[in-house]
Amino acid sequence: MAFKGTVLDLQTSYSLLSSTITIPTLIDHYKHHGIKAAAIADEGVLSGVIPFYKACKEATIKPLIGMRATVQWTEEFSASTLLFAENNRGYENLLKISSALQTISSKGLPLNWLTAYKEGLLLVDPTNNGLMINHLNQHVERAIVEKIANEFSFFVGVPPKNDEEKDNSIRTSILTLAKELNITTIPTPIVRYTNEEEKLAHSVLSCIRDNEKLSDRHAWHQIPDQHMWTEQDWEQGYYDIPELLENLLDFIEKCEVEIDLTKTYLPKYPIDNDLTPSNLLRNLCRDRLSSINLADKKQYEERLNYEVEIIEEMGFVDYFLIVWDFMKFARESSIITGPGRGSAAGSLVAYLLQITKVDPLKYGLLFERFLNPDRVSLPDIDIDFPDHRRDDVIEYVANKYGKKHVAQIVTFGTLAAKAAIRDTGRTFGLSTKELEQWSRLIPSKPGTTLEDVYQQSKELRSFIQETDQNQQMWHVAKTIEGLPRHASTHAAGIIISPFPLVEKVPLLHGGEDIPLTQFTMDILESIGLLKMDFLGLRNLSLLERMQSLIRQTTNTTINWDELPLEDERTYKLLQRGDTTGVFQLESEGMRKALQLIKPTEFSDIVAVNALYRPGPMAQIPLYQKRKEKIENYQENEPVLKEVLQETYGIIVYQEQIMQIAHKVACFTLGEADLLRRAVSKKSVQVLQQQRQKFVQGSVNNGYSQERAIQLYDLIVRFAQYGFNKSHAVAYSMISYQLAYAKAHFPLEFLSVLLTTSIGNQDRLAMLLMEAKESDVTILPLLSTKVIFLS
Repeated sequence: MAFKGTVLDLQTSYSLLSSTITIPTLIDHYKHHGIKAAAIADEGVLSGVIPFYKACKEATIKPLIGMRATVQWTEEFSASTLLFAENNRGYENLLKISSALQTISSKGLPLNWLTAYKEGLLLVDPTNNGLMINHLNQHVERAIVEKIANEFSFFVGVPPKNDEEKDNSIRTSILTLAKELNITTIPTPIVRYTNEEEKLAHSVLSCIRDNEKLSDRHAWHQIPDQHMWTEQDWEQGYYDIPELLENLLDFIEKCEVEIDLTKTYLPKYPIDNDLTPSNLLRNLCRDRLSSINLADKKQYEERLNYEVEIIEEMGFVDYFLIVWDFMKFARESSIITGPGRGSAAGSLVAYLLQITKVDPLKYGLLFERFLNPDRVSLPDIDIDFPDHRRDDVIEYVANKYGKKHVAQIVTFGTLAAKAAIRDTGRTFGLSTKELEQWSRLIPSKPGTTLEDVYQQSKELRSFIQETDQNQQMWHVAKTIEGLPRHASTHAAGIIISPFPLVEKVPLLHGGEDIPLTQFTMDILESIGLLKMDFLGLRNLSLLERMQSLIRQTTNTTINWDELPLEDERTYKLLQRGDTTGVFQLESEGMRKALQLIKPTEFSDIVAVNALYRPGPMAQIPLYQKRKEKIENYQENEPVLKEVLQETYGIIVYQEQIMQIAHKVACFTLGEADLLRRAVSKKSVQVLQQQRQKFVQGSVNNGYSQERAIQLYDLIVRFAQYGFNKSHAVAYSMISYQLAYAKAHFPLEFLSVLLTTSIGNQDRLAMLLMEAKESDVTILPLLSTKVIFLS
């Protein structure tokens, strides 16, 4: 029976620009060949461990979790080793070792550190730049090898047999020395790409990584193949020493790691007094309710109690307190914060904690759209700060909860279609003119793939066929397209952990003493850690600058959160479409929509923000006609009349869909949110289940079956276009604030826009033209000040 073995010295594309192997490709290969265990050992990182582990478990393949690391065996000598987790303790130590390599000791792991973390680890000496090879090349003394073999669970890797006499001589020497030192030997072929056809693509990746050309590597094609192994490869490489294969099976048997993906690890808010977190939350909310004169309103008290009970049941009290605390820090530090983002604006608790600035009852926003008691998931409160003050808040959080507990999140930039072609072309030595010729044939449109372009462009297909080099380049570019190219920092994500992060997450070096996680955002959430989004919003920076300038020029202090929402001058500006510089409202299409709708109240701004998207924008003329009573809107169905009154009978918001399901079919609002999600995901099976439930609930509520089906079809038809009203209301607040600033303080508004547009010539030209049309004279630069006169 042919041997179906596991390659230990295998790197994936998470070893950036060093492997073409993706985890799905790896697992598919092993499934196809019936291999029962898989291993990865990326260079110094564990970024792919969780996707690898999950994919293995789904495929009933045993995962071996490893990593290649450089170890400083002596003060003068370093070499590579493969570290594998024998058990969960070993996995925990791998996390620490990887973090140390990436944040503290990038040149290699000191031997004493490896000794401290050796519990649960199996060391495999690789066949390239390993300890044994270096000893045979007289780079390290035999005594060092003996010492390591005695102090660690140490295995010696043996390369496959080949036709090169020199290689086989080294192989024999490794086997002889290992036998003398009584060290177990195991097979360690090297794998870096999927199949032999990817050999050139792998060399190109290496050239991109090292900023070289293929011509600098004259013998790249002579490097032994490093493709994924088949039964035939094992037969040819190790037929002469069958005990090596037995040793490999024993090694695989030793490795037993189980990663718990079922737990959630929420941070705790520190409380100094005897209050419980729940009592503190309730006290804060009730105090705020009183201070804004809403304590005597029954609907607010009922909504508050309802939300707090759900927050307590779901275990999210500390989460809300943590967000309340850093928002309090922001206010006390004179940092402007956004009115809210996403569905969090639907929470009264968030409003009372001054996390958001939108009263959800006033605008008919639903808590279940944010936190659904029928679908347990982590809350997601995204916070906007001025882009130049975001780091101040992150630093505060890191200092409060401990820098070992807080990290920013990594994201990987990938080789998109055009980048794959250009990078490949550079390694092939193409001139700038030749690169431009290729680049011209590949659109820059996001999401475009090389295969898409190939199918759509006859010119490209002809160009590829012109030369062998063009065909080679195309094949390589398609192979490397989509692979990770570099690591960078996620624009918003922050992780706060109740324990030192390194216990569950490998780390990278970050900026400002705050590390980066090696795991991406989706992986962090899958292992139960809480992500918070701290977003830098340029428009808040503009409002902050305008506030300061208005104070200087008019001695007036503007509080953007207390503006009257019925300001006539602001609405006239919007009706004219005079919205250059106004958040979300300055595109040409949006100006036309404003000129058509002619907003007269805040709800019109919210509606136009929600409607101006592909699909629902077709409803804008109907909204305008019904608003101006050019077309009468009659709705005999009481529920629809009530729910759709503010949008003139048009379903604009997701919350309206939820309310219809709630009032017609007696869904709870949590169930109505599940219906909304089902419609957006377009799962035929789930939609059919929801249809039956909706129709039955409607019939039980007194509707005919025919009418119930009509209403369900109405929901399905419009749900895919429905917009999150909570988000629309919150972001329309920023739109209104900037429109108000432009209407009442046009010189200060324009001054700030010009100042912040320096370096953007097109933007400056547009603003200068607007200044001219508004009869604003711009004087020459005097010292460091620009003076504006009307």
